[in-house]
Amino acid sequence: MDNYKMNADDELLKNLDKLHTTELGVERIKRNLFLDTDDVVGWCKAKIDSVKAVITRSGKNWYVNIDNCIITVNAYSYTIITAHREKK
Repeated sequence: MDNYKMNADDELLKNLDKLHTTELGVERIKRNLFLDTDDVVGWCKAKIDSVKAVITRSGKNWYVNIDNCIITVNAYSYTIITAHREKK
């Protein structure tokens, strides 16, 4: 697998500094992924920026699939809406 990401994905990657979430989003993501960190946004940024991340856009949301997790990001506000384990 190469390190090339499609141009559509570049928009999300170029705007990683705009990524944020709400207090409820932090709690939801920590609960869904069993995270033991208070820097949920930093954790999500690192995952999204990984060469292994598969980024797709559907409607108003980006979906980032990595390490059996799916991170949902609003494409307009760059708000991390939720993240959860991929259902097998």
